[in-house]
Amino acid sequence: MPRRGAIGKGTGMHKGIGVAGIAGRMGRLVAEEAQAAGAKVTGGIDRAGAETPPGVAVLHDMAALAALSDVVVEFTHASSVQAHARAIAGTSCAWVLGTTGLSAEDEAAVAEAARHVAVVHAPNFSPGVNLVIALAEKMAAALPADAYDAEIVEMHHRQKVDAPSGTALGMGRAVAKGRGVNLADVTESGRDGHTGARKTGAIGFAALRGGQVVGEHTLIFAAGTEHIELTHRAFDRRAFATGAVRAALWVAGRKPGLYSMMDVLGMA
Repeated sequence: MPRRGAIGKGTGMHKGIGVAGIAGRMGRLVAEEAQAAGAKVTGGIDRAGAETPPGVAVLHDMAALAALSDVVVEFTHASSVQAHARAIAGTSCAWVLGTTGLSAEDEAAVAEAARHVAVVHAPNFSPGVNLVIALAEKMAAALPADAYDAEIVEMHHRQKVDAPSGTALGMGRAVAKGRGVNLADVTESGRDGHTGARKTGAIGFAALRGGQVVGEHTLIFAAGTEHIELTHRAFDRRAFATGAVRAALWVAGRKPGLYSMMDVLGMA
């Protein structure tokens, strides 16, 4: 199991932080937050012709970026994850991965990379969201599934391509863990038409898309006599970038393993 460590600048930050997807909205914010934290931005990778931050070297692939960096922070597209996992596994560079919408094969590639390097993989890097996820697990363990129906509602900007969001799935996994079940066995999503009655113990998901919403997530425990709601609203993507840089500073130089944001926050 990955070991826990102190929050803050990690045990091996000598080169700096690389950014995969540096031309994107999250990549630019990660670069800014890394510099604000006093870390060097070693470079970035992105699609050909993308407009990148001034003064940051753009490299040709993940292996080249990892060779120059202590940690690579990545918010890109799920289609890149398997190739990046293979590339970074052959280096001594840690990996902070915030890309969502991963398939089972993508997840397996991340786990394989974590056998060789330290990986922080999280559906959301906001400390607030991770506290909500921790509470979700505790509440699910305390509230009987046959009396409290769990529903997760999320809303994001109209450009988001995956649903439910990674954060919503993270909440669902926490509820399932608290109840001692497998999320895949109890998920209800995309209800439409004559669906029949809600199954006892199901964990429901509803995804809304519109405007430029950064991210809103609500977990509802609905019983016959009361409703309990946990809600997190993000108003600025910088919260995710700040958390990702915090994870990068924490994971630099650590032993290979698959870590979570809970490890970074000292809550694992």
